[in-house]
Amino acid sequence: MRGRLRGVVSLGTIARKVMGLPEPSGQSGAAGKPAAGVPQQGEAAPRPVNPWESAGAELRQQTANGKAPAAARPAPTTAASGTPWTPQDERSGAVFVRRLGRGLVWFVLILAAVTGVRAWFIPPKVEAPKAPTVKAEATYPDEEAQLVAARFARAYLGWDEAKKDERAQLLASVLPANSDTTMGWDGNGRQDVLAVQPGAVTESSNDQARVRVDVLIRPVAEAEPAKKGKKATAPAEEPARWIGLDVPVVETSGRVVVTGRPGLVGIPKSGPNAPELPTTKTDPELSTQTESAVDKFFAAYAEGDTDAVTAPGASVPALPAGVEYGGLVSWSADAGSGDSRTGTALVSWSLGGAKVEQVYRVTITRVSSSDAHRWQVDDVRGGSA
Repeated sequence: MRGRLRGVVSLGTIARKVMGLPEPSGQSGAAGKPAAGVPQQGEAAPRPVNPWESAGAELRQQTANGKAPAAARPAPTTAASGTPWTPQDERSGAVFVRRLGRGLVWFVLILAAVTGVRAWFIPPKVEAPKAPTVKAEATYPDEEAQLVAARFARAYLGWDEAKKDERAQLLASVLPANSDTTMGWDGNGRQDVLAVQPGAVTESSNDQARVRVDVLIRPVAEAEPAKKGKKATAPAEEPARWIGLDVPVVETSGRVVVTGRPGLVGIPKSGPNAPELPTTKTDPELSTQTESAVDKFFAAYAEGDTDAVTAPGASVPALPAGVEYGGLVSWSADAGSGDSRTGTALVSWSLGGAKVEQVYRVTITRVSSSDAHRWQVDDVRGGSA
């Protein structure tokens, strides 16, 4: 019985030592004897037992007696700070990753504070960029340059040795002040200008330009002086001809003036070849039906009264007096459908003692009434286009 009690007592003591519990005071069967581990009067209280130190001491004792432990594992050591573990230094990579993560978190928080969290989910409306204002560059005054060049060309190429001052005054109006108004003319001869047609304006530098002007001139030959028994003959007229003139101009002080002497240039004898135009199909039946209506229209066109032969609502001004209708040479209506059709008319006129044939494009409209319908002219244009 005692052996059993000693075994129980020893196991309880070991458990209390491992768990660091104090020894119990004397109880059953231990009256009058101080309990084990309880200090008597006058004795110093024992230091609390550290289970890790006890286990280490027991392990050292087993090693000294030549007995190896059942499971070889290192016992925990106590650091100088009294903690039952051994602190170990972290690796540099782990430290870098931890600091980087902290930095990213702070960056996101600061960004949210600056831009606002709402802007991340509902972006602000971006206004459409305004179209850049393009300043219109000042263009050269082509029309004024053409007018000045035309006036200059008429005065420059029209001369008369009997009217030198008249030419000089006309040229002075389009030249800079104190310019030479003879412009290279020697003061002899006579030449008439019949027509002036300004053309292209070619701009150069420093507000200068070159204006092309086509001029229709007619030189006048000198009259033969009177001889004995014969009267003086009238000056002979040469055939008229077109000639080109390049006139230099400049814009200054809000005006365009001629800067110097011009130069004569040639004019092509003929134009380029015309492209091949498609042939228009005709409607023979409609041409026959409407020929008389077109003939009546052109007769009234020459007489000056077109209201009675034109369609309701149409307005076609008549020809001036002096033009006589010579007849409808040909008429062909274009193929098509509908109440409005177009055709080509070849008409003969008497004008200036001669006969001339001209081409017209005529639009006719079918006018219907309760019991019949007829075709009348609605519009007329010269030329075949």
